Amino acid sequence: MTIKANGDSGVKIAADMTLDWHDWADLSAAQLYELLQFRQAIFVVEQGSPYADLDGRDARAQHLLLRRGEQLIGCLRLIGPDPLVRIGRVAVKAGERGRGLARMMMEAALQRAAEVYPHRDVALSAQTYLAPFYQSFGFVISSTPYDDYGVPHIDMIGPARGV
Repeated sequence: MTIKANGDSGVKIAADMTLDWHDWADLSAAQLYELLQFRQAIFVVEQGSPYADLDGRDARAQHLLLRRGEQLIGCLRLIGPDPLVRIGRVAVKAGERGRGLARMMMEAALQRAAEVYPHRDVALSAQTYLAPFYQSFGFVISSTPYDDYGVPHIDMIGPARGV
């Protein structure tokens, strides 16, 4: 599904941007390489965290890709219930941060979760400094801080939503 500028999704985006939902199996080899390279550049290289990005969850996730023109500038994944719905790998390109793009992607993800998995709580693992950002969506902290490959994290749970 493509959401173009201020499309029917209810999520407001700029005219030169698109948000696209993809199932893993529908990603081309080039898109898959681009997505994994993008995540590696942010989570492994920029943040200096040699974590195991390939965790076996991507194949059952829906992937939201944010583009400005043809350039990938943001992504996240939405994983179906097991037992909770999970949002993860939320990332925005360094030069694009501070413009509300992560908020826009989270709004799209929560809307999608409500449509596809109605009335199911949503969980995520957040870098501790981002707790206030996720709390602004109704998430609450559900764990004590822990080290995730050198980056302090906390678990958070968001309330179920339905359409």
